[in-house]
Amino acid sequence: MRCWIWALTGRIRTGLLCAGLLCAGLLWAVASATGAFEPGPPEVSGAVTTGEPITPLPQAPTPDPRRVSLGALLFSDTRLSRDNNRSCTTCHDVRDNGATRRSRDSTPDGTDLSFNTTTVFNAALSFRLGWEGKYRTLESQIEALLRNPLIMGCPPETIADKLRDDPALAGEFQAAYGRGPDPADILDALATFERTLITPGSRFDRWLQADVTALSGQEVRGYSLFKSLGCIACHQGVNVGGNLYERQGIFHPLARPEPAVLRVPSLRNVATTAPYFHDGSAPTLQIAVRRMGLAQLNTTLTDEQIEAIVAFLQTLTGTYRGAPVGARE
Repeated sequence: MRCWIWALTGRIRTGLLCAGLLCAGLLWAVASATGAFEPGPPEVSGAVTTGEPITPLPQAPTPDPRRVSLGALLFSDTRLSRDNNRSCTTCHDVRDNGATRRSRDSTPDGTDLSFNTTTVFNAALSFRLGWEGKYRTLESQIEALLRNPLIMGCPPETIADKLRDDPALAGEFQAAYGRGPDPADILDALATFERTLITPGSRFDRWLQADVTALSGQEVRGYSLFKSLGCIACHQGVNVGGNLYERQGIFHPLARPEPAVLRVPSLRNVATTAPYFHDGSAPTLQIAVRRMGLAQLNTTLTDEQIEAIVAFLQTLTGTYRGAPVGARE
């Protein structure tokens, strides 16, 4: 597999072959082919996983609860939009999958957006944000989305003016920040809330922590294939992705050809976030896995391989507020 990391310094520049990750994928392939890799529980040292390219999700951080509570209120407040008719939850429903179930969400005038909406769950653990990886921090992404006329169309300064007219919410700002609604505090409260949207407790994480009963034989086989075929070269780490860039359609077309280079998405909770790809063109995990194998690995996967990999991916669903992600309230 040829996976490219592109350095981003204001714009995507030099492409570098992801040699270390490629070698890891090749080593897994050799081990599988020679029988050296036998699916089984990972080695652990106490509660710490060793020897696996994916690590368990941590528990959510515990920042100032007043700021988290305020951020949660703002996240669902329609006054953050120009016409007071949409909130962050319009496209990022944390009662469900942290996104929507549409191929692409729409602008305020009903036009389809350019990209499929990515889930807000575990976004804080990705090294860049958005499909193109334009944003380095949650605060910068939130501000851009608030200002964008195709999303919210309401600058933080305007939002602050709106919220000052609400004595109850102004009191929440006073309690959390020692002053009334302020543009910087609006961004901070939203980002603080989003940093708590971590979804630990997946069956795969339990398996990584040496619960050998957490996965079935087919699911372990799927994880073995995920590594030996080379998927792991780009989808690894705590977020099972989200930590590098990749050129799409290396061997064959994958989805809409532009942009050519994308931030590798996290596969956490992926079974709940159909449809897939940046253009939302793959309606099911089976179709997405088949197309990824051909486009990125130049491999025609068998039905049995696809079902095993999908079974593994379904074990990546974590929990939020005590319920599995995707279980609608």
